[in-house]
Amino acid sequence: MSPTTQSRPGEAGFSLIEALVALLVLAIAAAGLVRAAEAHVDSIRGLERRAAAQLVAQNRLAELAVPGLPAGPAEVEMLGQRWTVAVRESATDDPDMAKLSVAVADARDPASPLVTLDGFRDRETTTR
Repeated sequence: MSPTTQSRPGEAGFSLIEALVALLVLAIAAAGLVRAAEAHVDSIRGLERRAAAQLVAQNRLAELAVPGLPAGPAEVEMLGQRWTVAVRESATDDPDMAKLSVAVADARDPASPLVTLDGFRDRETTTR
């Protein structure tokens, strides 16, 4: 063997300290990636909940637009979740039109609606 290809016993491979430092850096990076993934999952879960609440509000507005159909229940179940639906009717500048505000909240926290959807309907279709 030539002297350049021979290795001395103390110089081969990584030392224990170098390997531990490399593992520490990888562990810190992995923890950061896990936190970022958790934040992403929470964000997607929130988007799914708001999308489902939007569907509930749209359904309620469609129900209210049908003449003679009674108002739906204050609590509904959709996509495996319970939702609280609050409908508020108010006057508009046009005496023949009513403004409807449909607020949809999680049934466990009805005080803070996830979605509020506004719509209009003819006063003649009002069943109240």
